Amino acid sequence: MQFLGIELGSTRIKAVLVDGDCAVLASSSHTWENQIVDGLWSYSLDDVWTGLRAAYADLCVNYQATTDTPQSVDGIGVSAMMHGYLAFDAADELLVPFRTWRNTNTGPAAAALTDALGFNIPQRWSVAHLFQAVVNNEPHVPHIAFMTTLAGYVHWQLTGEKVLGIGDASGMFPVAGGTWDAARLATAQQMLDETQTPAKLADILPRVLLAGQPAGTLTADGAKLLDPTGALQPGIPLCPPEGDAGTGMVATNAVAPRTGNVSAGTSIFAMVVLERPLGQLHTEIDLVMTPTGDPVAMVHCNNGASEIDAWAGVFSQFAARLGVTTSDDGVFTILFNSALDGEPDGGGLLAYNYLAGEPVTGLEDGRPLLVRAPDSRLDLPNFARTLIMSSFATLALGMRILATEGVSIDAMFAHGGVFKTKDVAQRLLAAALEVPVTVGQTAAEGGAWGMAVLAAYAAQNDGASLNDYLAQHVFAAAKTATLTPEATDVAGFKTFLAAFEAGLPIEAAAAAKEQQ
Repeated sequence: MQFLGIELGSTRIKAVLVDGDCAVLASSSHTWENQIVDGLWSYSLDDVWTGLRAAYADLCVNYQATTDTPQSVDGIGVSAMMHGYLAFDAADELLVPFRTWRNTNTGPAAAALTDALGFNIPQRWSVAHLFQAVVNNEPHVPHIAFMTTLAGYVHWQLTGEKVLGIGDASGMFPVAGGTWDAARLATAQQMLDETQTPAKLADILPRVLLAGQPAGTLTADGAKLLDPTGALQPGIPLCPPEGDAGTGMVATNAVAPRTGNVSAGTSIFAMVVLERPLGQLHTEIDLVMTPTGDPVAMVHCNNGASEIDAWAGVFSQFAARLGVTTSDDGVFTILFNSALDGEPDGGGLLAYNYLAGEPVTGLEDGRPLLVRAPDSRLDLPNFARTLIMSSFATLALGMRILATEGVSIDAMFAHGGVFKTKDVAQRLLAAALEVPVTVGQTAAEGGAWGMAVLAAYAAQNDGASLNDYLAQHVFAAAKTATLTPEATDVAGFKTFLAAFEAGLPIEAAAAAKEQQ
């Protein structure tokens, strides 16, 4: 048996094909970029399908290069970046360009919803985008017949089913008891009714499903969308579509209470599966769900590794001008390994990876910055170490809140491209969070592999829980590496983080100056 996992991330659309034991048979990726449309971060839906077709075509080529066995697909799973706003009218036409999680224009709506619902509604959440459109009296609002996430949209186009996995759904609106939270849905509906908005939340939201439940099959039109050659046949079952948070939990075997994971990409977030509810509401903490509906505390930071990518590009261009040919992986390997030779605190350098606003630190806009004092030690190792530490700094600030709540973590797993270079980012993340961090062989494959696992689970679980299926079937013989925090790294990161936090007014001033 073979299963296809697809994930539409912020910078790459990835596809992974696995066998019945969830071992990777082939993978591919397609690079894409968001753009500003009408002042908001967006992706074109044409680019969605262009990217999906390219990633799937490359996957087929890569698979055929490694085996003579005819390709077959027994199950498909679709994942994508969570949250955001895709609104459609009764004719299934997109009403406004896709508004992504990255936008920070929904502050008034998010605050009003949080107060009314007694539940943290971050600016990224779909319901915050909807209510902000209502507050702004946008002309498309009366015509909304359906709203969903990016994963839900792709799944809908492939199957005709307007459904969503509970993990992704929990980033649209609060859920309880395996579906939308009825009491909070009624409160939010009353708020809509008071504005004379005709939309009925219960009608325009997708149906919520748990991992393992059937979620439709690939239609003939859906097969052509993904593979115009006609080789991919309709009738293939799809599992519930999920968000990148849920696939990150699956990819790291972190779906049981007291486990957690860190997913590092364009954004970076930590997920901790809770034993009990938090004692109080924290606007820095999202409360979401695992793909099977267990409660999760999520510390989400809008800004992750993009600034590292940008600087790696500069060094790659410099190497090319020297006449040195090197791959992107080669540049990252040199840059990351040099960080281990840096001083524990980065030599007094200070960097902010804020390309976008950052709600965790209360900043509506971001400006990437590198700051140093005259006596800072600027060299490649310190520079590289500072870049990596800056990508974990905001996450560390958010995780301090969970520590005050007494949340216990037995195991923290990490995945994402930054962990591809052995030991480096893993070691610095362990220092930042002061917990052991485990990375597996599939760390760089990330959510696309996790989505393929969910597709396999839907076909093969035989009634087993997702936690048992992962432990016994997927990760029983998995090769992992765990690094415990080193005292010098912890002390150095604390020094860096104190400077990072104290220097936040510099970041705020930079954004404010450019707006004037």
